[in-house]
Amino acid sequence: MTCLAGGSTSAWAGYASMVIDSTTGEVLNEVNADELNHPASLTKMMTLYMTFEALQRGKITLDTRMPVSEFAAAKMPTHLGVPAGDMVSVKECVLGMVVLSANDCAAIAGEYLAGGSETAFARMMTDKAHALGMTNTTFRNASGLPDDEQVTSARDLVKLAQHLHDDFPQYYRFFATREFIFRGRVIKGHNHLMYRYAGMDGLKTGFTSASGFNLASSAERDGHRLIGVVMGSTSGGVRDNLMATLLDNGFAHRQTDPMLVAEAGGQSARTAKRLFAGAGSVLAALSPIPKAEAATPAATQAPASARILRAHAAKPGGIVTAVSSERWAVQVGAFSSHSQAEEAADHAIRLAGVRGQTSILAPERNEKHKIYRARLNGFSTERQARDACGALHKKGHLCVVVPPGKGSVKLARN
Repeated sequence: MTCLAGGSTSAWAGYASMVIDSTTGEVLNEVNADELNHPASLTKMMTLYMTFEALQRGKITLDTRMPVSEFAAAKMPTHLGVPAGDMVSVKECVLGMVVLSANDCAAIAGEYLAGGSETAFARMMTDKAHALGMTNTTFRNASGLPDDEQVTSARDLVKLAQHLHDDFPQYYRFFATREFIFRGRVIKGHNHLMYRYAGMDGLKTGFTSASGFNLASSAERDGHRLIGVVMGSTSGGVRDNLMATLLDNGFAHRQTDPMLVAEAGGQSARTAKRLFAGAGSVLAALSPIPKAEAATPAATQAPASARILRAHAAKPGGIVTAVSSERWAVQVGAFSSHSQAEEAADHAIRLAGVRGQTSILAPERNEKHKIYRARLNGFSTERQARDACGALHKKGHLCVVVPPGKGSVKLARN
């Protein structure tokens, strides 16, 4: 679903992540990268983009003084605390947004750039987002304070972070600021990971109760810059540790287990115990399928609402693997036994409220740990598969979208 300005929608505030190599454009890892989420204070990345653009075009300077309205002065909880009727410089507001995530600074800048209206500025932000290719993004305010219609995706925020770095190299340096002095006070930042992760020089943290803990980061090592976004984590510490793992693996050209992202979003406690009970350590819901996999399907009919394609043994002890689907699929679990996978697939198709078929993909003969992967099949478009997975997420059920003909979960470029 694409969310356009003026529309109405609600975001699934769930776990998501994406990491790209900014130097080459390669997508190194992604989990739920196109699912709608609330951006929280990552919204200020766009407010800063608009501010930097105005600076670059000569419409304002860093010394330009901006008035503080009563509306802006009332923004809570994090703010510089400038009283209504006062003035603050563009540079002070930029630093306030970057270091403190000051909501009053975002509103001050937005009102000034849009001629006095934050609502008008939000429309400008949305238009700019779409112009930058952020097709799943809608802004309703400049700060990221809660609004049901303010939504984005991890992929869109990665695009925005990339543009901030590439379009404004002369202003991107602000994101590395750790503290600044404002009217005699030392204002310290709370992007703690940036202060301990080698090579990181920005960008932004964010949190609301609806969004969970979000983070956009950029780091450079050995001539390669990575940009990562994590959304929907259960705490700042969990979020930071996940980002560090994603970046470490990205620099090392290793994949990150998608279950780590799910756990960062609190999914393991609610889902794994029920869905993966008794299956041991091989129950990673998104466990990849061996590349060499190829075989013949065997089908048995089930009720019309859920025709089940099963993988049966050709002979005692033998393995027959289901054929890769030519349509989009949703993987709902990986299990140590066929019966567990079958039960999970049947349950998921009822929970998602969709018609179609399920399949159990059996392990390769030479696969060390026997894993049976449960999928919902037959989605003709990516959007249909994502909608079904989104419906499962809302019910607390872990899942991931699988492209046509692919044996592994979608962790690479579209």
